[in-house]
Amino acid sequence: MEITYYGHSCFSVKIGQKTILFDPFITPNEKASGINISDVKADYILISHGHYDHIADAVLLAQQNDATVVSNYEIVDWLSKQGATKGHPMNIGGHWFFDADDNGTKFKVKCVVAVHSSVMPDGTYGGNPMGFLIESADGNFYYAGDTALTYDMKLIGDYKSIDFAFLPIGNNFTMGIDNALIASEFIKCQNIIGMHYDTFGYITIDKVEATAKFQMAGIDLHLLNIGETKTI
Repeated sequence: MEITYYGHSCFSVKIGQKTILFDPFITPNEKASGINISDVKADYILISHGHYDHIADAVLLAQQNDATVVSNYEIVDWLSKQGATKGHPMNIGGHWFFDADDNGTKFKVKCVVAVHSSVMPDGTYGGNPMGFLIESADGNFYYAGDTALTYDMKLIGDYKSIDFAFLPIGNNFTMGIDNALIASEFIKCQNIIGMHYDTFGYITIDKVEATAKFQMAGIDLHLLNIGETKTI
């Protein structure tokens, strides 16, 4: 699958002919100033929770791409009132099949537990935060969202084969490097893409130390440059 990094926790993943975009926070992110928002493509926009640094560009990109927003009921409802009128509400434990191409090929989205908080930029209740487990003919991956280490992650590793996973590693607001290593073991995944780090002072990491710790555990940690595209 083709993965493009837009900074912070925002990635796109191409499955078949469709592009899934996660947690769009680009235009307010100074570190992503080299990204032209008009060039960002999305058929589906998956949002893990309501915090501004995960939702800032959701309406703009939904309108720009005629994209379907997938998130919890509260977020989809709030975004629809802001102008993102195509939405699919979900909640933790549920799954749905979406089109991966125009020939009827599907990919599956399952909403899973994330231990965090959630509120919309205007203070409106943002529902429960969550992560996403994506299954497709091209492969399976886990987008953890903002979360602490949780034992629920073991359920993913026990019942699903994960090709790669997006895990927060910045500490302070989410789990850090050491807990992300344990999470990698829980989900039994050897390819980890780091996210939610270095955007703000609170979540600055030592990249050399982080990479070394993962190498010692026999796990590949991918720290993409903003704007970089990688195939896994």
